[in-house]
Amino acid sequence: MKYLLWLLKAAIFFTLFAFALNNQHEATVHFFFGTSWRGPLVLVVLAAFAAGLVVGALGMLPGWWRHRTAAAALRQPAVPPAPGAEPPAGAIATPLAEPSAARRHGL
Repeated sequence: MKYLLWLLKAAIFFTLFAFALNNQHEATVHFFFGTSWRGPLVLVVLAAFAAGLVVGALGMLPGWWRHRTAAAALRQPAVPPAPGAEPPAGAIATPLAEPSAARRHGL
């Protein structure tokens, strides 16, 4: 299995390497206000891929941040009442039930 995985990685590498060698032609990317950039086509494709990764990660950042703060809030221990203090009126004496698996994982 280990050798099969290395063979797959080598095949992907050589395929991408052949793609890079076959796309060394000059490409021009036109931006706004009359500016342009000239470079090998493989670099243009790589830059577009990298820009897509950055935009995708930035788009997911608010959700990641929201889940991280929610998880941190759940990890905070509850403040125990002072010894000898009575619970406030209407307080529930039983512990809260464990949230269901679907609720816990956001499904």
